[in-house]
Amino acid sequence: MIEWTQLNTRARAVPQPAATPLVWSAAFVGALLLIVVLNLLGGGHRPTLALLLLSLLSALLGLWARLVAAPGTAALCWLFLNGFTIPPAGEINWAGHRDTAWLACLLAAAVAGTALARVVNARAAYRRVTPWTPDQGGRRAGDPWGD
Repeated sequence: MIEWTQLNTRARAVPQPAATPLVWSAAFVGALLLIVVLNLLGGGHRPTLALLLLSLLSALLGLWARLVAAPGTAALCWLFLNGFTIPPAGEINWAGHRDTAWLACLLAAAVAGTALARVVNARAAYRRVTPWTPDQGGRRAGDPWGD
C-alpha cells in the first residue's frame, strides 16, 4: 500500500552554499583582519599560531562554501600567512616543503569544513523527509542511528 505524504508543508530544502566569489572575499577580509590583529597583539612572527588561526578560518569558511572554493580560500590564507608572518614582511617567498605543508594544511581545513557541512545538511534533510512512525520504538523509518 502506498501512503502519500505532502513534503512541502514542513520540509525545508537543503541550504545552498554561498557563491565562490563571496567566500573568497570573506577569506581575503578575514585573513587580513586576522593577521592585523595577530600583529597588533605581538604574535606577528609566530607562523605556527598564524597557521592554526588561518586554518580555523578556512574551516569556518568551508562550512558555507562549495568544494570548488576550497583551493582559492587556502591560497588566499597562505598569501597572508607567507606575506605578513614570515620576515621580511610584505614579501612573498616559497620555501619548498614548509610552504607546501602550509598550503596542504589550509586546503585540508577548507575541504574538511565543506565536507562537514555537506554531511550535516544531508543528514538533516534526510531526517526531515523520512517519515516518523511510533511503532518503531521512537525511531524514524530506515534511520540506522535511531536518534
